Amino acid sequence: MTAPRTPRKAFGRLSLPERNHLADALRTETVGGVLLLVAAIAALVWVNIPALHDSYESVSHFHFGPSVLGLNLSVAHWAADGLLAVFFFVAGIELKRELVAGDLKDPKAAALPVVAALCGMAVPALVYTVTATAGGGSLAGWAGPPATAVPTATDIAFALAVLAVIGTSLPSALRAFLLTLAVVDDLFAILIIAVFFTDGLDFAALGGAVVGLVVFWLLLRGGVRGWYVYVPLGLVIWGLMYNSGIHATIAGVAMGLMLRCHTREGEEHSPGERIEHLVRPLSAGLAVPLFALFSAGVAVSGGALADVFTQPETLGVVLGLVVGKTLGIFGGTWLTSRFTRASLSDDLQWADVFAVATLAGIGFTVSLLIGELAFEGEGAMTDQVKAAVLTGSLIAAALATVLLKVRNAKYRGMVAEEERDDDLSGIPDIYEQDDPEYHLRVAAVYEKKAAEHRRIAEEMKSARLAEVTGGAGEEGDGPA
Repeated sequence: MTAPRTPRKAFGRLSLPERNHLADALRTETVGGVLLLVAAIAALVWVNIPALHDSYESVSHFHFGPSVLGLNLSVAHWAADGLLAVFFFVAGIELKRELVAGDLKDPKAAALPVVAALCGMAVPALVYTVTATAGGGSLAGWAGPPATAVPTATDIAFALAVLAVIGTSLPSALRAFLLTLAVVDDLFAILIIAVFFTDGLDFAALGGAVVGLVVFWLLLRGGVRGWYVYVPLGLVIWGLMYNSGIHATIAGVAMGLMLRCHTREGEEHSPGERIEHLVRPLSAGLAVPLFALFSAGVAVSGGALADVFTQPETLGVVLGLVVGKTLGIFGGTWLTSRFTRASLSDDLQWADVFAVATLAGIGFTVSLLIGELAFEGEGAMTDQVKAAVLTGSLIAAALATVLLKVRNAKYRGMVAEEERDDDLSGIPDIYEQDDPEYHLRVAAVYEKKAAEHRRIAEEMKSARLAEVTGGAGEEGDGPA
């Protein structure tokens, strides 16, 4: 007879290497997310102080760069097409690592975040479409299908910044789900950008970019090392991709996907992991905050905020982020678990998954980028869509804060258990339960503690005995 299969657990314990990678990635993304929040607030303050408004416009529209290469761009343009290429480069590495060494390597484990991400993009697009058409808005008049993609992407840095600000100790399995979800979101956002925002192809420039990518791949295969080789080559590829008519951020993700992300004999970390470790702080700490600074500058007033909820297009963005994203991710997760018979982890409830789905409604960086591309040439509408993205993200963050706070005490207990290290080995105990040496180390630790407690008990007994003996002697000196 064959032994019955143990049902797979959704949001179960991560492997130790995956947990360590997650901790490093989230540490950087959380710091970057706080900087992102600061940059967004700075942009809003800069634009909405009358004395400073003109200076914001002047800086944003200041052009520089070599005209002969077709790269005389505005500061805002450099931030969106240039700096975000670094962000998508890191996203490409992360996606490659997930595919070859992370959760997406196992098709069964990958099904959950992939289906959740797909539903988390399809449902917001549907909500946007229904809201816009029901309210009399014309999809064809507002950039067509690309507009429906505005509320589809999760901003992992912003979401983690919210977690850092509200002090929620989210268990590592839920954090890993959120990170993987955002990576898959980024992949589909890249596909949307590549398909819908490519116009007037320059085949000569595109051919040059492809040749550059082939050279990049051959150098990697040949084991050539040195930033002085890859950085100039990367800039050339980016410039050619920009001039080809395809959005330049595609060059970043293409180069990221080419890096080797599995280790070979004698390697502690793969080249992709090493480069990601070096570039991720640049992406999270500089590229994304600067993009936010020059993209989140929207004039805010009572009338402008009211317009967000009265115009069908902007209302569709808000509802897509708050309602569509939540229902799509939660529904996709529940359906996947049901049809794959993967039971929820014993320590979690479906309310926890719903809270994380709400948190995924924070769509900032990529949503702003798609909004700018979808409504290009419609200055007023672009600002209104940006205001809608900011409003929807703020509402999603507020709802997630309330939902996560309800279970915060439970989360703290789960995280403390995950971090417990009784044998002082530097590895959490939950990963050593099957190692006999672990139990011997724990026994030694408790034996040492027991010996210390016995010594203290003996000293206390001796002290009390001395007090009793001394007191009896003094009483014996008097008459009977």
